[in-house]
Amino acid sequence: MAAYATAKILYISIGFWFILSADSYNEFSNHALTVRPGGSVTIPCHYNEQYAQLKKHCYLETDKYTNTREKNLLVIDHPDQSLFTVNMRNLRENQSGLYFCVVETGETGTVIYQFYLKVQYVPAVSVMSSSVSGHEGDTVSVQCFYSSGYKNEQKRWCRYKDQKCFIKKTNTSQSSSVQISDDGENSFTVLMTGLRLSDSGWYFCSVGNQMIPVQLTVTEAESVSVNTDTGTQKDKSFRRFCLSHS
Repeated sequence: MAAYATAKILYISIGFWFILSADSYNEFSNHALTVRPGGSVTIPCHYNEQYAQLKKHCYLETDKYTNTREKNLLVIDHPDQSLFTVNMRNLRENQSGLYFCVVETGETGTVIYQFYLKVQYVPAVSVMSSSVSGHEGDTVSVQCFYSSGYKNEQKRWCRYKDQKCFIKKTNTSQSSSVQISDDGENSFTVLMTGLRLSDSGWYFCSVGNQMIPVQLTVTEAESVSVNTDTGTQKDKSFRRFCLSHS
């Protein structure tokens, strides 16, 4: 009984600490993501530049994970991108729950992001690959799958950093550079054309209040060099041939 009371006090204290120190969450903090048992997922947690040198953590309710390999969760800081990633592998059903991305600020921590993870055999939203890449000016496509219960829910392609979303409307989205088509059965496809370097970053497929992250990497366009020496040499050889037979 005493152990139960202690655990209960600890849980309440941590919850109270989070509530007091939490920043205002973005509009996607109430979204959930689902992953199959044994599967993996990487979550980006963006923070302000002033937090670059501070320690980063990820919490599952009363459990604490830091920037080291503990169990099957790894937190990696990317200060050059003002974000840290939470890499979760070989997930088990008992790891479902509410997670907090936290920056260690003095005696209290600052919650910069929260997400609800549910580990179940039929994910609400999923993708074939969690990372895609392309060159400047190229086109990339991402196919997002959803379960049957989400056929009539709104389909969106959103960017984590600025929370900008492209919404499925009739046959296309509202942007000529991002097209969203829905097969009406179990998937929708996002087509991004005319890629720019600034398009690099983390996005997510969203259906209703369910989402799954996708990382996009855009690299510089490959330059094509033309060897003019070869053409010049061929031209000189041809002229010598003509002169010798004139």
